[in-house]
Amino acid sequence: MSRIGKKEITIPNGVEVTVENQDGGQIVKVKGPKGELSRQFRPEIIITQEENEVKVARQDDTRMARSLHGLSRTLLNNMILGVSQGFKKELEIVGVGYRAALKGANLDFQLGKSHPVVIEPPSGIEFKVEANTKVTVSGPDKELVGQIAANIIALRPPEPYKGKGIRIAGQRIKRKAGKSAAK
Repeated sequence: MSRIGKKEITIPNGVEVTVENQDGGQIVKVKGPKGELSRQFRPEIIITQEENEVKVARQDDTRMARSLHGLSRTLLNNMILGVSQGFKKELEIVGVGYRAALKGANLDFQLGKSHPVVIEPPSGIEFKVEANTKVTVSGPDKELVGQIAANIIALRPPEPYKGKGIRIAGQRIKRKAGKSAAK
């Protein structure tokens, strides 16, 4: 039995969870103060709700059901945490002339390219900029917050010689010596 999968998920105050059975599995909708999320779970997984707890179980002991058990519980827990607390990723911009600015809801980057790079937030995602070099991506969907942060990092990934680029706050970049150090 999955250690993570057999843990119950307690529903915090202000969060509403509905479970709907369908042919291809179950659809779980979670509504809270930070937003609303829904996800379809595989038919090998059974989700039951009792008062302020949600339990995740598997139909049988097949390899697929065992592998989905802990994953499904974690995905459901992240949905509940997301609509109640939210998730955020903090990014740092390092480099001379590299900066970010908020233009309405869009994020405008100057990254040493010939043109500014503008990123529009998908629904539910919010950007914040502090001191032109610190960007915060926040929202209720953990997967979407991480994907948007990864897309921003991909614009100018940190390089190993001078450490310039966009990185997650606190991330250490393994530095390399340049050509002159090889002599």
